[in-house]
Amino acid sequence: MSSRDAVPFYPKTRYASRGREAALAAQHSPLGNRLLQALPPEDYERLRPALEPVPLPRGWTLYHGGDRHQHLYFLTAGIVSRRHVMANGAKTEFALTGSEGVIGVASILGGESLLSEAIALTTGFAYTLEAARLEHELRHCKPLLRLLLRYAMALVTQAGQIAVCNRHHSVEQQLCRHILSSLDLLHSDHLTLTQEMIADSLGVRRESVTEAARLLQQAGLVRYSRGFITVLDRSRLETRACECYAVVRREYARLLPPASTTGATGLRAIDILRACGDAGSRWRSGASGGYCAPPQ
Repeated sequence: MSSRDAVPFYPKTRYASRGREAALAAQHSPLGNRLLQALPPEDYERLRPALEPVPLPRGWTLYHGGDRHQHLYFLTAGIVSRRHVMANGAKTEFALTGSEGVIGVASILGGESLLSEAIALTTGFAYTLEAARLEHELRHCKPLLRLLLRYAMALVTQAGQIAVCNRHHSVEQQLCRHILSSLDLLHSDHLTLTQEMIADSLGVRRESVTEAARLLQQAGLVRYSRGFITVLDRSRLETRACECYAVVRREYARLLPPASTTGATGLRAIDILRACGDAGSRWRSGASGGYCAPPQ
């Protein structure tokens, strides 16, 4: 089974109660995305009907290198890895994206595709916007254009810093950076990633990641077991990481709007009701098989 045909993580079942539907819809409101959250209310309300909910199963490929970007993905949960792919199949990660950003930003930069791929590292959720609709919105919504351009600048900063990191820093330092960045995107101290997945992201041998993880565990910084990573001492882990983690984090804080506590939990009542009515009905709909399948 290819990543494009991966089974969505939402089962094809009807939910037992509207209370559960409401909780799920509220959890995955578009306001969980930092960029959408920062839009003026009138712009958000105009854009909201065009946003389609989509689950992101772990390992699913949002797009391959050279694919035309027909949708933008505004993430509300999970992590997506951006990777360049070489002619021999070798891959190296150049950026991580979570609920602070969007996949498909090339659409606003004059390009319809990139020579890279985007893969869901963890189970997640997003709202898609058709690229054709984006062109219309950018003519009428200057705040959206400014947000996307600032995000593009932050993304370029991250890609450049990771390129330097891969060339000049040890695998242990890169692993610390990758763990810390991933946990920031998940807002958690726990991470589910196998050593093989991490090695694939960093473009190094799995044995190198195994050794680096062993050293971090021996130092009491993390606990690693069967692909499950728990950070035990974050301050010391940050000290062990190279400066690249702090540089990227600082630039994202400078360029992007601050995350609001109303994004994921304290949602506006109107958005919760709309999510329950729209997304909930889609998830129950027989036409969609009980879930919103990723666009093909």
